[in-house]
Amino acid sequence: MGLIHIYCGDGKGKTTAAIGLAVRGAGSGMRVCFAQLMKGSFTSELNTLALIPDIDVMRCDRDYGFVKNMSDDDKALLTMCHNDLLKKSFSGDYDMIILDEFNSAYYHGLLDKTAAAEFILNGRKNAEIILTGRDPAGIFTDAADYISEIGCIRHPYQNGVSARVGIEF
Repeated sequence: MGLIHIYCGDGKGKTTAAIGLAVRGAGSGMRVCFAQLMKGSFTSELNTLALIPDIDVMRCDRDYGFVKNMSDDDKALLTMCHNDLLKKSFSGDYDMIILDEFNSAYYHGLLDKTAAAEFILNGRKNAEIILTGRDPAGIFTDAADYISEIGCIRHPYQNGVSARVGIEF
């Protein structure tokens, strides 16, 4: 029986928590899909995840930047990419499906919401499904078995420190 996990909130560590679960799952023999939505630029975790045979990383082929800066054409292309990632994630033979930044993509309408709900709520009853990102939709929080909210009490960004390689990305 697979369960639904949500890592949400405005604090740092949602993706990191999901990566930890991916590593733990792969270490126990699970086949893991790690699909990154909303992210197309390089992030350091990709180097390590590529070394683990039972983790498949899927992501879009380019960086579209922040939603507020995207053109309508960029949003349409990103939505197509996200829909393809969802389809591939749920059509594979995975024991764990991680949809990193899913909540943000869903919130901004950058995927087919009906298909996403069908995949997550009914798609793979035996797979653990992990959703990360701020502001999860009620349809998913109502169905979730685990919800971990990560809050920000203090972050160097608040004092003008930019994101750092190996720490934030």
